[in-house]
Amino acid sequence: MAGEIWIVGGVAAAGALASPIGGVLALWRQPTSLFMSLALGFAAGVLLATIGLEMMPKALELGSVPIAAGGFAAGMGAVYGLDLWTHRGRMAGPKADQCGDVRRFHSGHPSRASDAAVLAGGTSAEELIEGLSIGIGAAIDSRIGIMIALAIVIDNVAEALSIGTLMRSEESDATKHRRRILGWTGLIGLSLLVSTLAGWFLLRDMPKPALGFLFAAGAGGMFYLTVSQLVPDAEERHYQQSAALAAAAGFVLIFVLSNLVGGE
Repeated sequence: MAGEIWIVGGVAAAGALASPIGGVLALWRQPTSLFMSLALGFAAGVLLATIGLEMMPKALELGSVPIAAGGFAAGMGAVYGLDLWTHRGRMAGPKADQCGDVRRFHSGHPSRASDAAVLAGGTSAEELIEGLSIGIGAAIDSRIGIMIALAIVIDNVAEALSIGTLMRSEESDATKHRRRILGWTGLIGLSLLVSTLAGWFLLRDMPKPALGFLFAAGAGGMFYLTVSQLVPDAEERHYQQSAALAAAAGFVLIFVLSNLVGGE
């Protein structure tokens, strides 16, 4: 038990510190668009590989196809609902036929927060899901907990850099944007720390099918945020398809680590 607590505490602390570290890096030096495309693309590839190669297979092993699929849909639907609520139920891409209607709607009904606050607030909510996934994963199998934590550490550094860059562009006052960046990235890290420990201490004794459902729900929430935020943000900054190449590198890294660690 003591060894497990040390493992959970270690991975929770690593994931929690990743966001403030990313925030400090954003304050220290403004990252280039090429660097951000590489960082965000790499994080997206790492998360997609972790979801597909680690989380969903384990959810299926703990439950069944309906349980894993239902959990995935529930997790994705919950985060999608939060996204809709933030944008008052209206979202459209810049090339969508409905883009003009959505922009006119938002001119009279603005989103419930600034772009940076929306991103940071959504990321904080995401951390609750990711933290529970780490905690549950560690309770199921310490190897899986460590793999998920590794993916989320990479993701959190990249997302904190993105948040910091956006907040610097929104606020010209150095003192104010420093406080905002450190405050938000600290909150994101705290959310992950608390939810990881809660997932391990409170949920580890649940029946296996319930754990499988929750694990799949975490995968669904992470999948939505990856394809709706990380991938588009990386692609907006790509040079010579740097984002796609970085995503492939991240995917292959987790594929190799998963098989090397799993084979021991």
